[in-house]
Amino acid sequence: MADVRLPALFSSNMVLQQGKPVPVWGWANQDEEVTVTFGDQKQTTKAGGNGRWEVKLTPLKASSTPAKLVVAGKNKIELDNVVVGEVWICSGQSNMEWSLRITHEPAAAIASASNPNIRLFTVTKTKANDPLPDVLEADWQVSSPESVPNFSAVAYYFGRDLQKALGVPVGLIHTSWGGSPAEVWIKDSVLRANDEYFNDILLKYGDTYKWQQAEVRKWDQEAELLRKEGKRMTRQRPSTAMWKPSELWNGMIAPLVPFAIKGAIWYQGESNAGRAEQYRHLFPAMIQNWRSDFGQGDFPFLFVQLAPWDKNRKRSIEEITATPGESDWAELREAQLLATKKVAKTGMAVITDYGDKDDIHPGKKEPVGARLALAARKIAYGQDVVHSGPIYKGMEVRGKEVVLSFDHIGGGLEAREGDLKSFAIAGPDKKFVWAKARLEGKDKVIVSADAVSEPTAVRYGWADFPVVNLFNKEGLPASPFRTDDFPMTTAKK
Repeated sequence: MADVRLPALFSSNMVLQQGKPVPVWGWANQDEEVTVTFGDQKQTTKAGGNGRWEVKLTPLKASSTPAKLVVAGKNKIELDNVVVGEVWICSGQSNMEWSLRITHEPAAAIASASNPNIRLFTVTKTKANDPLPDVLEADWQVSSPESVPNFSAVAYYFGRDLQKALGVPVGLIHTSWGGSPAEVWIKDSVLRANDEYFNDILLKYGDTYKWQQAEVRKWDQEAELLRKEGKRMTRQRPSTAMWKPSELWNGMIAPLVPFAIKGAIWYQGESNAGRAEQYRHLFPAMIQNWRSDFGQGDFPFLFVQLAPWDKNRKRSIEEITATPGESDWAELREAQLLATKKVAKTGMAVITDYGDKDDIHPGKKEPVGARLALAARKIAYGQDVVHSGPIYKGMEVRGKEVVLSFDHIGGGLEAREGDLKSFAIAGPDKKFVWAKARLEGKDKVIVSADAVSEPTAVRYGWADFPVVNLFNKEGLPASPFRTDDFPMTTAKK
């Protein structure tokens, strides 16, 4: 007879979400009666035909007092040190996965990490062809100098700041994988329901996979013939490494459903930069997919705009800023910015001031987590904080000048370290040149160039590695933007 069993996500030291119904589920023998007890709540149900059972605790109040969660059927499971507070999913690719111990100057953060009101859970990396019912063996850890070094740095700094601001327990579920494109975090039925995704993602994957397998078989056959002749292959075996659409949704998100959460933070996009135009709708589709499957309404979804990076070209700042140009990374940042306008309850942390031109993984993760926490405080909790840097609002042509206006100005716009940089302007010929830019009042920037007498468009920070200095007085940088809608370099040919 099978014992009553809980998903790995339910363990001692866990955090339960406050203020909404809390599903508790697991497996037992068919028709076995299962009772779940937490605090003064006691709920009983029977396991269904597939052995799965589920109850919902009524909304709980935040509490840092350790409590027991007891699940009883033919056997009894007791989870200790369970608290109630705010639970956030933390996902993406390598910059989310990047562990605290390998970031910029982590020693002080690690040494001061003891906090019983921050709890950490890392989902084991798992690829799957179909949605899994559970994650691989893992458990909740209390934040400490021993538990945080290998945890996501961005997630930890986010949780640390959020816990300090809210004064309630915070649980962080880290589930990320370096190098992953967005489509592997989206369920198969969502991709199949869209003709573009079906053709450009699913069919393309199938064709590439078949080609790769054929190349590998050909290599293996040639290698075997040479081996029989006492010779060796001089070229490497073709790689079979590629991302299968939906495989991380199946292995690392679906098993978390329907765990009660407050929201999600996301740091990804590098692997989709070459398809930035597609990301304009693929990313919102992913957000909607997660919200729909978790079944908890439009929960806050906060993300990090891509950091500046010069793609290993090893150029000097003078070479990088020599002339304005096109950029797929700028187009991806624009797709992320558009998501904040298109999708409710989303927020974006701009980190143009924390890039590393020669490293796709900037070492300073503390400001990234801090800005995500600011966004959470405003968007998820309604606190009166300035959570965003300046966001382009509109333009007006005034003779040879363009007047730009901005939202999210906080205490007002400001130029950091000298005159405003990285503004480019174009006329009817659509050729951009560097422009002079100055502040006017609290919320406007005036842009012009002697070579452009009839300005029609302005761009700011439009580069792989933008060198920028427009901030608000709260110290948050402006998002790169463009006023034009000229064809994108990443548009489908």
